[in-house]
Amino acid sequence: MNKNKNLLLIIFFIFSISSCADKTERIGQRPNILFIMSDDHAYQAISAYDSTLLKTPNIDRIADEGMLFTNACVTNSICAPSRATILTGKHTHINGKIDNLSPFDTTQLTFPQLFQKAGYQTAMFGKLHFGNNPKGVDDFMILPGQGRYINPKFITVDGDTTIIGYVTDIITDLTINWLDEKRDPEKPFLMMYLHKAPHRPWWPSPEKFKEFAQKEFPEPETLFDDYENRGTAAKIAEMNIFTHMLYSHDSKIRPETIEEMGNVEPNIPENENYFKNGSYYRTNKSQRELYKPVVDSINDSFKKNWPNMTKEEKMRWKYQRYMQDYLGCISSVDDNVGRILDYLEENNLVENTIVVYTSDQGFYLGEHGWFDKRFIYNESFKTPLLIRWPNEVKANTTCDEMVQNLDFAQTFLEACGINIPSDMQGESLIPLLKGQKDKWKRDAVYYHYYEYPAEHMVMRHYGIVSKDYKLIHFYYDEDYWELYDRKKDPQEMKSVYSDPAYSKVVKEYKIKLAELRVKYKDSEELDQKFIDQYKK
Repeated sequence: MNKNKNLLLIIFFIFSISSCADKTERIGQRPNILFIMSDDHAYQAISAYDSTLLKTPNIDRIADEGMLFTNACVTNSICAPSRATILTGKHTHINGKIDNLSPFDTTQLTFPQLFQKAGYQTAMFGKLHFGNNPKGVDDFMILPGQGRYINPKFITVDGDTTIIGYVTDIITDLTINWLDEKRDPEKPFLMMYLHKAPHRPWWPSPEKFKEFAQKEFPEPETLFDDYENRGTAAKIAEMNIFTHMLYSHDSKIRPETIEEMGNVEPNIPENENYFKNGSYYRTNKSQRELYKPVVDSINDSFKKNWPNMTKEEKMRWKYQRYMQDYLGCISSVDDNVGRILDYLEENNLVENTIVVYTSDQGFYLGEHGWFDKRFIYNESFKTPLLIRWPNEVKANTTCDEMVQNLDFAQTFLEACGINIPSDMQGESLIPLLKGQKDKWKRDAVYYHYYEYPAEHMVMRHYGIVSKDYKLIHFYYDEDYWELYDRKKDPQEMKSVYSDPAYSKVVKEYKIKLAELRVKYKDSEELDQKFIDQYKK
């Protein structure tokens, strides 16, 4: 009896040592990173932030099991510059990609290069938006430029290829295939899983197109904003849903329908090539048969109702068409994020994988009557950010600190024990992720938008944003300032820059803004003179 008891104790002891060793080995492993980024995904269209428009249960899982950032934002709200900032951890005036046309400084070091050098297996699938040969990735399949929703072409290590299907599903298939077939289980991985959706022009998958075309969505309070208490920039921007959203390109009205009805809106130029060269005409016969009934229904309704609609009713019709397609695209993104999260669970990759969900910037969903982005105003400036890191980040937590896409590179590098280059300009989010807010010192962020004159005609501007205030300097055609009280006026309906009650705030924030411009090496000589003058 005693011999058996002693034998059991020995077996239990050996098992305990083995379990502890396994646990120690798991703890000592460098974490994997799954970086998920969509394009133009408004935080308002993620139910973890706001469930008014759409339920996104799979993206919400990341917040439920990790941290949701409520004040995450970008340095420059436009696609390629945002991506360059994320890759380099530097403002766009440093990495060269100040707008979509300016060349990226290819001598810049990107964080995937540092991961690759540190022994990580690296891969990228989906939309990069600039450059055909991403640095620091062992394997990639990326869309050329914006890419297409239907039967997209991909740039690969071995040359270009076209894949039949819907782009959001395809990018997920490629990602899972790499994780399943090409991942080296002996190495940690950095996977950049980058969606095209929901970038304009919005084409949902056939089933989502059919489903969402039947839905009606609540309108934002500011849909009919007249921009009365703001400066010129808001008044001249060309992104109003009624005035600037195109019937064929955006609302799925066939060019022949517009021709049949005459010039439906004289002040809105239509280009039939937008539709005929778009995703719908990339469909094969079987795909077209799935889309055609919904397109027919939209066009029939348009012909019947449009001639008798008021301007206000037309605005509302366009808004609904916009939301139906935009949110349909996001619903597919959410479904596919669920596929990836399920794969991690099924393959025991959850515990040691940091999962990040974000977008390259925010987007207007009818607020102030707008679509698109570019402004420092809230819906464009803010971006979704959700991070899950088991055993490190407490589940179902939120953080309201001012964080930026500028911070991602440093965060990933620190989390994985890789040295951070001294010329990176962000701040690691690790203290916030670990609940150490006392170690976080930043109270305001810097923003600078350059692409003007250009599409959507948003004037150049830069500014400083804290939890309390937003100070903006518009320049180029005109030179003027705006100030918003973010607590009292969260919808940013009235600039209080000229209000005497805010004179001290204006002075304080002009100094802070100049200090940030010096810190980030943006016009530092001029701003240092300004600081010296104000502090005398």
